[in-house]
Amino acid sequence: MLQYRKVLWACIASEAKHAVKSVGVRVMKKNHKIWKSAACLLAAMTCAVSCSGLSSSDGLGTDRTADAAADTERKNGDAVLNDTSAGYENCTLTISWWGGEARHDATLQALEVFEEKYPGIFVESTYGAWNGWEDKMAQAFSDRTAEDVIQINWNWIMQYGTKKAAFLNLDNCSGVIDLTGINKKWLDLCRAADGSLAGIPVSVTGRIFYWDTTTFDEAGIEIPSSAEELFAAGEAFCNWDASYYPLAMGAYDRMIFLVYYLESVYGKDWVSGNSLNYTEEQIAEGLSFLKSMEDAHVMPTLSEMEKNRAASLDQDPNWMDGHYAGIFEWDSSADKFAQAANGREIAVGDYFRDFGEFQGGFAKVSMAWAISADTEHPKEAALLVDFLLNDEEAAKILTSQRGIPVSSSALDAAEDKMDPLTVAANQKVLSWVSNSLDSHFEDISLKSSDGLYSDVMAGLSDGTYTPKEAAGILAKGIRDALQ
Repeated sequence: MLQYRKVLWACIASEAKHAVKSVGVRVMKKNHKIWKSAACLLAAMTCAVSCSGLSSSDGLGTDRTADAAADTERKNGDAVLNDTSAGYENCTLTISWWGGEARHDATLQALEVFEEKYPGIFVESTYGAWNGWEDKMAQAFSDRTAEDVIQINWNWIMQYGTKKAAFLNLDNCSGVIDLTGINKKWLDLCRAADGSLAGIPVSVTGRIFYWDTTTFDEAGIEIPSSAEELFAAGEAFCNWDASYYPLAMGAYDRMIFLVYYLESVYGKDWVSGNSLNYTEEQIAEGLSFLKSMEDAHVMPTLSEMEKNRAASLDQDPNWMDGHYAGIFEWDSSADKFAQAANGREIAVGDYFRDFGEFQGGFAKVSMAWAISADTEHPKEAALLVDFLLNDEEAAKILTSQRGIPVSSSALDAAEDKMDPLTVAANQKVLSWVSNSLDSHFEDISLKSSDGLYSDVMAGLSDGTYTPKEAAGILAKGIRDALQ
């Protein structure tokens, strides 16, 4: 009886924990249902205790019975999860994502539709801006307190799923989540080291130029379609008004641009098979090109950009008012940057063919939906993931807020409702880039605000490092991260 009491109170405590849990910005819904669930659990387990008997007089019978039940549950777990005829349990699910206001609003609206379609399942949402979000989630993965359903960055699969798995194997959810409309090559990119499907891609994305045509028109300058024209624009802007620049890139943007440049010149993936494919001399060549862009008034120095202390370029007043007339950003972010430009006309640019003979740059899984390995409601969480990926009504609400969907059903349902700028950007990316991206590229030790990329790019920009010195530091740091 003592063991039953311990299990009973542990379960009640678990339910209570969900009622008080708070991470980030949370929309709490109908918490009284959680306490009602705990009360029902108490009644059910009391009944189970009163109706059960010990199977052995040696005092070990209860443990043996529990072990046998656990073994049966483990063996039948996949079948139960995929048994769509069994319906679902009333519960409260938690979900987390990052993004801008438009993504928040659309997702919350879609979740309301989900609750209507699945009465008895309630969803609590945690969301916020990207700045600081990965640190928050890294702590949640470490503490095993991540939400049931999680919007994840692609590299998180390797970063947080290599030791004790942070994510549920979604291969075991194929009876609930329809994967038939998603290309296998994108699914395979979301497999963990052990081969399990740790996430399901929402969209595929790459970097592309966006130009503020309003500023270029005011300056009487043509939109650049080549590196030669970009440098000519830098000189023209300097002569017109030196506070304007044809392009602005932060430290991480510059790192991606460096890879785009080098892959265009040499045609090799930046990293493959845990090996850096570029010599320090080749990297120094690319870094010298970046430095020449500052020298030619193509882009401001990083210290100049930091004066506004903007968390991202869409929040920088210089982008909002056209002083930064170009950016090199994700295709999935088109709508966010267009809205931040306050009515100024924004156009998707072309890749530069005069970098080299190859079509450099990469496309990657921009983000994925995953389910926490610690969820107490795997089937219900899988229902939510399937809804967000494939449901026609959800697709019409979410449109391109997470990029152009890779789910064919979502794309068919919402293509005519999607932001045309995002669609155009995605089409240009997928028709151009030819290189693959290694997931370690986005390792937090490399891309964080105090990581390797920031150190190298800041040092190059302010003159602390020569291109040769910066190349040596970058190459060593990459090799260390790969190991």
